[in-house]
Amino acid sequence: MTRKRMLCLGAASAMIAGLIGYAGPLPAQPAGGAVAPASIGPGAAVTTATPIKHLVVIYDENISFDHYFATYPTATNPPGEPAFTAAPDTPWVSNLVTAHLMTNNPNFTNPSNGPDAANPFRLDRSQAATSDQDHGYTAEQLAYDHGKADLFPKYTGRAELGGKGVLGTRGIVMGYYDGNTVTALWNYAQHFAMGDNAHGNTYGPSTPGALEVVSGQTNGERFVGRSKTEKAKAGVTYVENGIGGLTMIEDLDPGHDPCSTRTNQVMMGGDNIGDLLNEAGITWGGFMGGFILETKNANGTTGCERSTYSTVMKRTIRDYIPHHNWFQYYALTANPTHARPRSLADVGYSFAHDGTRDPANHEYGLQDFYNAVKAGNVPAVSFIKLLAYQDGHAGYSNPLDEQRGIVEVVNFVMQQPDWKDTAIIITYDDSDGWYDHGFTAPTNPSFDKVADQLDGPGKCGIGTPLPGISGQPVNGRCGLGPRLPFLVISPWAKPNYVSHSEIDQASVIRFIEDNWLDGKRLGEGSFDATAGSIMDMFDFTSTGGKTPALTLDPATGEPSSGQ
Repeated sequence: MTRKRMLCLGAASAMIAGLIGYAGPLPAQPAGGAVAPASIGPGAAVTTATPIKHLVVIYDENISFDHYFATYPTATNPPGEPAFTAAPDTPWVSNLVTAHLMTNNPNFTNPSNGPDAANPFRLDRSQAATSDQDHGYTAEQLAYDHGKADLFPKYTGRAELGGKGVLGTRGIVMGYYDGNTVTALWNYAQHFAMGDNAHGNTYGPSTPGALEVVSGQTNGERFVGRSKTEKAKAGVTYVENGIGGLTMIEDLDPGHDPCSTRTNQVMMGGDNIGDLLNEAGITWGGFMGGFILETKNANGTTGCERSTYSTVMKRTIRDYIPHHNWFQYYALTANPTHARPRSLADVGYSFAHDGTRDPANHEYGLQDFYNAVKAGNVPAVSFIKLLAYQDGHAGYSNPLDEQRGIVEVVNFVMQQPDWKDTAIIITYDDSDGWYDHGFTAPTNPSFDKVADQLDGPGKCGIGTPLPGISGQPVNGRCGLGPRLPFLVISPWAKPNYVSHSEIDQASVIRFIEDNWLDGKRLGEGSFDATAGSIMDMFDFTSTGGKTPALTLDPATGEPSSGQ
């Protein structure tokens, strides 16, 4: 049996594979700087519809588009901060400046916001650490208020504990950063392609967003372990879809993961993109920060308690967050015991080189990505989740730590021989409830009497809800949701380009399907069938493939010397 044939069969025994231990040495910690380029990865030999042979998806946390790009491409440039000056031909972007919403904003003029009413305002680098905003499925609908987007302070704002002025009110939700803080992302937008019309598939928090980018589906939730009645509540943590099933609308931990701590744990029905890649024999992996339980950090922490101190947050943050782990919710792509791959050469494969099933089942630590690529084994598709303190989620992460994590990954990938046929996508799981003006009318309605409130009690949109995994219409998936940043970094990306095409989280799935799988779709009501295409951000003509690499300083986000 060929290894490719074994790869196609690999998903079938994931739960068994997860029980097998790892006898090899622990990988080294990431160097963070320059590394010697590895040999060309095996994915380069796979037939694809475009010149892209390797895709790296950096999936960060909880940022709305306007929260990072409200004034792009104009930064304040105060003394002592990293400066940003845009190229004169930078294209138009749909943001708070071009929408004329910086002053006299409806969130300031709407009396329902009371003393929390505020116009948009700039957050400085010194204010990188902020409170987490309310980003519930219902709260975000209420903030958009029939599409008027004028009740963010009232419904999603959360004041900074001990904050001064507007930071001490729920008006903090109107804050945004510019190119002096999120400098790297602005520089990537200048040199590569960005979408200003990318949305979450639904309203709501992280776990639904994690599922959307790999399955395009939040229906099919099934509680495991302790009863859902202990803490879960209909219309708050899940929606009864009307045909005997459940739809996820809240953060819940994956079942069977030893690091899952929530009373209520769930698994999901249906397929995800990993299943399709396995069937086609395409190498892939989910690389989660903190996933390797054997590793001991410099501070002595290990296992599920591994943690890292953030000088920005001024506290220690646990590295691994189970409810962000996309593939851990599906029996066929889960690695419930965090088992290790047999070797670096086996990363990305369902079967090890010795013909046995690989215990890791495509689920790895972030360090495995670095080590496998340096060893010349580059999966065709890699989903990346940074260590928690670097994932951008307000409350425990921040844009400065996030910038360092993103830039280290991007710099590393750009130094590899496979860079010439690689694309990196940077996007987000949800908006955190941060204000964004870019409302779009729902393309998929929902009518749960408790959870849905966009257009009044029990209403989010009009028409008939799209099917769930059973093929029948289901509630709890109202969207499109808030706008999210979306960048494509590649030699094949259009330079200094802004795409206005409407896309969503499932557009990532669609690109993988179109590029590697001849357009095969997941079915079962997945949003991949309706997702917009990201192709507008690429130039695959004879003039494409020439956008130069861009090495940035992880601390400042500015181009390194010589760029």
